[in-house]
Amino acid sequence: MSSHDVTQRFIFEQADVRGELVSLDQSYREILAKHPYPVSVKSLLGEMLAAAVLLSTTIKFEGLLVLQATSQGPVSTLMVECSSNQEVRGIARYSDSPEGEGLQALMPGGILAITIDPDNGQRYQGVVGLEGADLAQALNGYFETSEQLPTRFRLLADGRTARGLLLQALPADRQRDPEERAATWQHVNVLADTLKPDELLALDNQTLLHRLYHDDEVRLFDPRPAVFKCNCSAERSAGAIVSLGRDDALALLDERGGEVEVDCQFCNERYRFDREDLERIFEAAEEHARGLH
Repeated sequence: MSSHDVTQRFIFEQADVRGELVSLDQSYREILAKHPYPVSVKSLLGEMLAAAVLLSTTIKFEGLLVLQATSQGPVSTLMVECSSNQEVRGIARYSDSPEGEGLQALMPGGILAITIDPDNGQRYQGVVGLEGADLAQALNGYFETSEQLPTRFRLLADGRTARGLLLQALPADRQRDPEERAATWQHVNVLADTLKPDELLALDNQTLLHRLYHDDEVRLFDPRPAVFKCNCSAERSAGAIVSLGRDDALALLDERGGEVEVDCQFCNERYRFDREDLERIFEAAEEHARGLH
C-alpha cells in the first residue's frame, strides 16, 4: 500500500463544518491494472473510487457502501464498493471504443444508486440522476435534494492518482445563528472553488488546506489507510455454483470438458472446479441444509 493511499479528516474549529480529503495512488493503479480501460474510463472510475471512500467516511456503520452508475451510453456500468475500513474495489463496463470524455459524453441520461449495506441493520439505497458536468456535481445534487446535511464534492482522477475533497455542514453547535451558518458554508465553498485541478492532484493535504483556508482555524486529523482489496474467494465461487443446482452444474461441467470456471469480474481471479470438487461442494451444501432443519 502506498503512503499516499489515505483518507484524512479535518474540521473548522470555529464553525460547524467538517471535511475529508482522499488520495488513491497504488490502490487505484491496482484496480486499473485488472482491465485494459481507455483513458476516459480510467478517469471516471477513479472519480467514483474517490467518491466511494469519501462517502464511506460520512456514515457511521460497519459494512459496505456501493456506488453503481448505469447508462445507455458508451459506458454502461461503473461499480465501486468501499468497506467501512476503506477497502475498495471497482469495475467499469463499456463499449469497444467509447468516444468522448466526461460524464455526460460517456454516461448520458445515467442513474447513480448509492447503497449502504451494513453488517447489522437495514439496507438502504438512494438513487439520483447523473446530472451535471461531472460525478461531483451529480453527488452535490443528490445531497441538495435529500434531507441530509449540505455536502459538496470535488473529484479528479488522471489514470495514476485519484483525489477527492468533501465538505459537509454539521448540526448546529459552535454556530447557532442560521444566517451565520449559511455565511460560513458559502465562505468555505467559495474558497474550495478556487482550487485548481493540478493543485488537487499534486498538493499534500496540509499544504492544500493551508492554500485554501490559511485565515481559518482548521484541524487536520491523522490519516487512515485506504487499500484495494477484493473479497472474492473459492468459497464464494462455490456458493455461486451451488445456486445453479446440482443438475445444471454437472451439465455445465460436461459442456466445459470436465471443469467449471468462475471468474471474479472485479479482479479477474479465476476459480476452477472439477467433478470431484462439485460433488464435495454439493454434499457440503446438502449437509448444511439438513442441519438447518
